[in-house]
Amino acid sequence: MQIVKTAVAAALATLALSASAMTPIQDTELSAVSGQDGVSIAANLNIKMDSFVYTDTDALDANGMGGGSVSFNGIKVKGLIAASIDILSKNSFLAAAGAAGVTNPGTFYNPVSGGDVVQIAIPADVQVGAGKLLNISVDAIKMGNNAASFGSVAMNQVDLRGTQVWIWAH
Repeated sequence: MQIVKTAVAAALATLALSASAMTPIQDTELSAVSGQDGVSIAANLNIKMDSFVYTDTDALDANGMGGGSVSFNGIKVKGLIAASIDILSKNSFLAAAGAAGVTNPGTFYNPVSGGDVVQIAIPADVQVGAGKLLNISVDAIKMGNNAASFGSVAMNQVDLRGTQVWIWAH
């Protein structure tokens, strides 16, 4: 009886080990596997920069022209942005690029040998509360080291919904 119990225990242990063994999966089998697709990203932006300065490094000419700088001070970007990240096959990418108005993707993507593409998209159907889209402002625009300002600039309710960005290796 002890021999039978030992044989049954050995058979069950062997069965359990073989059932849990990891086996490689071929590409053809993997293509049939489905699951969640993509990654979503949402952000409530609150970006502030002290200044953006452009400096002309040209030497002064005989008329005193050249050189100088202009600064954009107190730059702010605020508002909501949501994006999804997906992997597109070559055919899906070519269809999406064509729908976006790209007439010759061969200038930057080879439509014959190109591979998969990462798409970052800001969905067109994202609902955003009133006044919550991106707002970009510059508090002051100044020349050189002058304290006086030419004024300010604001771009309000910048709507990026429907935007698509594609990334691929080459």
